[in-house]
Amino acid sequence: MTVARLGFVLLALAASAAFGATTERPSAGLHDAQLCVATLPMAPSCGPAQVDLRADGTVRVRIDDIAYNMKLNSSQVDVVVMHNITQIDEFTAPYAWVGSTLQFNDGTRNARYEIRFAARKR
Repeated sequence: MTVARLGFVLLALAASAAFGATTERPSAGLHDAQLCVATLPMAPSCGPAQVDLRADGTVRVRIDDIAYNMKLNSSQVDVVVMHNITQIDEFTAPYAWVGSTLQFNDGTRNARYEIRFAARKR
């Protein structure tokens, strides 16, 4: 494991514990969350996001007028980034759950993403 990846994993574990994470994937439904993005080897920048996690493996993350539409397959996530009705990016990447944090990397852009789930909305 590279030093950068090890640092990322340790940071994710610490952040998950601090954010009140559970030890498993969150349940389907609407969640408040933090979306964290970093260009390696920089530290992540995080901000609030609204997440709709569905039982069929689709995830929609909204930050203002940007939406990350994702499909969680068995080991990879398909990501389509939209600005209103305009597609601005698309990629497929391996993903992992660390507690209740979803992590994946965009190798083409050397970027890493974390979706840190908070409590489910009622």
